[in-house]
Amino acid sequence: MSIADTIRNAFVPVHREGWPFIAAFGAAAVLLGLFSTALFWIGLILTAWCAYFFRDPVRVTPLDDRLVVSPADGVVSAVGLAAPPRELGLGATEMTRISVFMNVFSCHVNRAPVRGRIARIEHRPGKFLNAELDKASEENERRAMVIETLSGEKVGVVLIAGLIARRIVTFATEGASVAAGERIGLIRFGSRVDVYMPAAAEVLVAVGQTALGGETVLAELPGASAGAGQPLA
Repeated sequence: MSIADTIRNAFVPVHREGWPFIAAFGAAAVLLGLFSTALFWIGLILTAWCAYFFRDPVRVTPLDDRLVVSPADGVVSAVGLAAPPRELGLGATEMTRISVFMNVFSCHVNRAPVRGRIARIEHRPGKFLNAELDKASEENERRAMVIETLSGEKVGVVLIAGLIARRIVTFATEGASVAAGERIGLIRFGSRVDVYMPAAAEVLVAVGQTALGGETVLAELPGASAGAGQPLA
């Protein structure tokens, strides 16, 4: 490996959604610097934080279709049974729900928890409560999607806006095929992602555990095969 490769690998890429914000913070820092050196440094620090917030690191996802990986970086804030949101179209029967809370220092690029086809994408307007609250799953602004796996299991993914987050961006489209760990969206400035899966899924994480999007295994699906090499329909 060359020195250039070593230097390049030391820097984490920034997602394209972040560049307008970084440019705005940088311009504000320069303008503030015309009036005060202290304000310039404060603006520069905030610009650096903004670049850090929109980082988009490469992740290595387990190649096993039985596994559900974390859709986000953050802390596992809830594990248990819950009825999925109506917009998912998964019925009223309780499913296993695992929630991952992202604070303003977490990487906010969201990833597909399983491999499959995106069967549904829905947007629901709502409030901007603290995303750590359980009622945020029902009352907050959110984008929900259902991914149908190769084995026919349906997994719900709900991107929830938080107290500071005011915009949810989704990259995935309805009907498209996604790989586990593939980028599917981004929530700006603090939020939460809920994953709904069959109640019989084996949960492999606990509340309070730190998760890495696209890498940390949350659960194992019942009845699914490990064949990651099978093509998607």
